[in-house]
Amino acid sequence: MKIKEAIIVFFKGMGMGAANVIPGVSGGTIALITGVFERLIDAIKSFNIKALKLLFKFKIKELLQHIDFWFLVSLFLGVGVAIISVAKLFEYLFEYYPVYIWAFFFGLVLASVYFVGKEIKKWNFSVIISFVLGAAIAVLISILNPASENDAFYYLIICGAIAACSMILPGLSGSFVLILLCNYQLVMIDAVTTMNFSVLIPIVVGALGGILGFSHLLSWVFKKFRDQTIGTLTGFVLGSVMILWPWKEQIFKTFGDKTELVGYEWYMPQMNNEFFIAFGVIIIGIVSIWLMEKMAGKIKVEEN
Repeated sequence: MKIKEAIIVFFKGMGMGAANVIPGVSGGTIALITGVFERLIDAIKSFNIKALKLLFKFKIKELLQHIDFWFLVSLFLGVGVAIISVAKLFEYLFEYYPVYIWAFFFGLVLASVYFVGKEIKKWNFSVIISFVLGAAIAVLISILNPASENDAFYYLIICGAIAACSMILPGLSGSFVLILLCNYQLVMIDAVTTMNFSVLIPIVVGALGGILGFSHLLSWVFKKFRDQTIGTLTGFVLGSVMILWPWKEQIFKTFGDKTELVGYEWYMPQMNNEFFIAFGVIIIGIVSIWLMEKMAGKIKVEEN
C-alpha cells in the first residue's frame, strides 16, 4: 500500500471511529459511502484457515498480503485515534450543545440515505421489500428501551460482540446498541477516557470474536444478494434517522441507586435562534457527506 493511500484510509477510519462514538450513527455507513465497506469485510473474513497455514509456515509476506494487513492497520489506527480523541470532545458537546451535534449527524445520515441507495443497480420488488424491512427494523430498534448497566465480564464480552457486528453494519449504530444494552456511558465515555482496561479488554475480546464470525455471513450475503442487501442497509440508514432527530429529551428512570437512560421523547422545535443554527448545522452535515462522496469518486478515478 502506498503512503498516500494509507493516509486516505486512515482518515476514512477516523470518520468511522468518530461515527461509532455517536449513538445512532453507524461507522458502517461511513465505510459504505467512502468505498471501503466491501474491502473491510473481505479483509476481516480473510482471518481463516489459510491465514493460519501461512502463519505456521512463516510465510509472513504472503500472510500480510492475504489479510490486507496494511489496509487494516491504517483503517483501524484511524478508528482508534478518533474514538479516543472524539470521545472527550463529544462528552463536552453532548453536555453543552446537544441539539447542534445531533443536528450535524442528522444531516450526515439523512444525506447518506441517497448515497447508499444509489449503489443499488436495479430496484425491483424484492429490493423494495428489503428496503422497507430495513427501515422498520431500524425504527423498532430506535424505540426499544435500554437494559440496565452491567459491568460483569461475560456481559461486556456480549456487548463487545454485538456492538462490533453493528459497527460494521451500515445504518446500525454500535454506540446505540450499547445504549440499548445500557453500557454506552460505561464503555464509550468512562472506560475510553480513563483507559479502564478491566472494561475495555472483555469488550475487545467480544468485538474480535463477533466481527470475525459476522464478516463471513455479511460478505456472503452481500455478494449473493447485493441489491437486496444494499436495499436493506439503505432502509437501516433511513430508519436510524429517527434516533438522531435533534429536538428530543432524554428519559431517565431510577433502578435502585442508579439512574439509567431508558429512551427519548421527541418534539417539534420552536422557530428561534437555536432552530436556525441547528438547521444550518444540518445543511453542513449534508454538504459534508456530498464532499466526502465527491472525494471518494475522485480517488476511485485516480486508482483506475
